[in-house]
Amino acid sequence: MLSSYRQIFAAPGSLAFSASGLIARLPISMTGIGIVTMLSEMRGTFWLGSALSATLAVAAAVLGPWVSRLVDRHGQRRVALPATLVTVLSAAALLLGARTGAPDWTLFLFAAGMGAMPSTGSMVRARWAHLYRDEPPKLHTAYSFEAVADELCFIVGPILAVALATTVFPESGVLLAGVFLVVGILLFTAQRRTEPPVHPAARHTGGSAIANRGLQTLVLTLVATGGVFGSVEVVTVAFAKAQGHTGASGPVLAVYAAGSCLAGVVFGTLKLAGPMARRFLVGVTAMAVSMVPLVLAAQLLRGNAALIGVGAALFLSGLAISPTLITAMALVERLVPAARLTEGMTWTTTGLAIGVAVGSSVAGLVVDGAGAIDGYWVPVAAAAFGALAAYIGLPRLRQQLAAAETPAAAEPVAS
Repeated sequence: MLSSYRQIFAAPGSLAFSASGLIARLPISMTGIGIVTMLSEMRGTFWLGSALSATLAVAAAVLGPWVSRLVDRHGQRRVALPATLVTVLSAAALLLGARTGAPDWTLFLFAAGMGAMPSTGSMVRARWAHLYRDEPPKLHTAYSFEAVADELCFIVGPILAVALATTVFPESGVLLAGVFLVVGILLFTAQRRTEPPVHPAARHTGGSAIANRGLQTLVLTLVATGGVFGSVEVVTVAFAKAQGHTGASGPVLAVYAAGSCLAGVVFGTLKLAGPMARRFLVGVTAMAVSMVPLVLAAQLLRGNAALIGVGAALFLSGLAISPTLITAMALVERLVPAARLTEGMTWTTTGLAIGVAVGSSVAGLVVDGAGAIDGYWVPVAAAAFGALAAYIGLPRLRQQLAAAETPAAAEPVAS
């Protein structure tokens, strides 16, 4: 198994850009929860921090693809460094404003400015695509490794941000996220020899990668997938509290991420055959079906047995996550030409971010209105919608893949 991963890091500079990219990605999982915890510690309320976190998520969804389009047109270093500067200055202003009691409306402006954070995960995957575009097995393993790295970020980042904000000083979680971003981006952009060259067509393409109907299908499905993530997190915290063990929610959610990590590691070593679009449909369908044991465990069990049952069900459902996301990234690489690859990959993470925001909000409303047990129907509904969207969009996805594989397909088909 390990030999597959050793092969991808045999390329000079590959370990350096992947490791530095991992550091630069940690802030994605730290900033939102860090802001919520910071304001709750400072002011004893959650509403302002939650609203600022939602503002950050919306701003990232709007600005992220635009920043990545600039990366495709002008290069990673030329765009990532200024975007990081805007992000860090906005974060510093937010921390200073929160500490000095600035008007709340100014904090929303600063949170929106933080949405300019460059999509390091997309830039890392663009480098892997540049290295192994002609070696699909190695590219598959590289995407699998990055999916596991993403999961590790979302396991470690929130725990670190909350622990610092509650034990050191309230701003420390967001502050460290800013340090990680600066250090990671500086190290990442210093790796010049592995930076993909700007494609000649990139500076002359006026449209967006999202015009590709196959990519639209992927993004819509991933919005639903993000809805699963966001709602599972909120409902699990509420469910653990209802069972009298609020602190158990962290380990239970860690088990969910562990299932995805394990699946990603194994998936990266497999030599897969068959149409990639069908593989994506199978993954999304498996994710939907795996939600059923989760509802059953919540409905039928109580106390410690309920938490153990929910944890086991989440582990099983987590096994479908990484393979689905890995396949989605591989499909983007097939659908979108090199001139728009970073933007195309950023659209997928934007879809996930939108889904997380919507899923967590809907789950909170359901939990408040009907209770934590019924709250688990929210991720079930989101997963079912994702499977339905993938099934309905499968013909379009296949059509766009066929068009992209023709010699004349220099640009995505936007029919």
